[in-house]
Amino acid sequence: MNRTPNIYRMTITCPDRPGLVAAVSGALFAKGANILEAQHFADRLSGTFFMRIEFQLDQPRDVLKPALDRLEAEGMRINLRCAGEPQRVLLLVSKFDHCLVDLLYRERLGEIDAHFVGIVSNHSQEVLRTWIPEHIPFHHLPVTPGTKAAQEAGIKRIVEESGADLIVLARYMQILSDDLASFLSGRCINIHHSFLPGFKGAKPYHQAHARGVKMIGATAHYVTSDLDEGPIIHQDVELVTHADLPEDMIRKGRDVERRVLARAVSDHLEQRVLIDGHRTIVFRD
Repeated sequence: MNRTPNIYRMTITCPDRPGLVAAVSGALFAKGANILEAQHFADRLSGTFFMRIEFQLDQPRDVLKPALDRLEAEGMRINLRCAGEPQRVLLLVSKFDHCLVDLLYRERLGEIDAHFVGIVSNHSQEVLRTWIPEHIPFHHLPVTPGTKAAQEAGIKRIVEESGADLIVLARYMQILSDDLASFLSGRCINIHHSFLPGFKGAKPYHQAHARGVKMIGATAHYVTSDLDEGPIIHQDVELVTHADLPEDMIRKGRDVERRVLARAVSDHLEQRVLIDGHRTIVFRD
């Protein structure tokens, strides 16, 4: 990943109107910034403008503040981050560890620009410790129907104490309460082992097998209080045949789940995803 300290990523959301691209690029040019990548989209249905810019600035970022303040006063919602500062990511997982292991491996290879600040599981450390590096804190928070509120309070506390920018449900097989889902709104990604909106809920591969489908898939989406209804970030599919048993679909499903979640996490961390109501705008490189 590019962790050059003078590379910045900026996203902008605002009502659409003429001259927005010129206003933003002109403000950056006036301060000596060199634009490396720029993408924008105007949603004609909602009248909303979305933009993502990656640029190089060889002086302190504070020089941009007056110009950005002026743009924000004109109605732009701006999010600016330095590409040299990886975001802090907290992972939640249950027994199925394939997505967890894949994210850890990709981070080690430098494919995901993240700093993992902890792993939370409702299962014991012995179940997952084989794959978890010693430097990443592990939190065992068991949950029962009677302890769910206290357990979720523990998750909130870890989120706050770790300073997590993003929370990833890497096959965390618990339904979040409305309270926790609201607390994590806009900064929590879930991987659903189905090509939503089809086959929601439990055992989607068994549902798919029973219906004789010819492809299965996975969906990464932002968590909301509506179960499996959050804005979708990325989806992919895998072909299956009449000869595949539910166990074969589960095996194939693990591969597509890993790919989809990793892409969604990477896109979020690189500020390529902007939420547009129930939808997302995803600026792919």
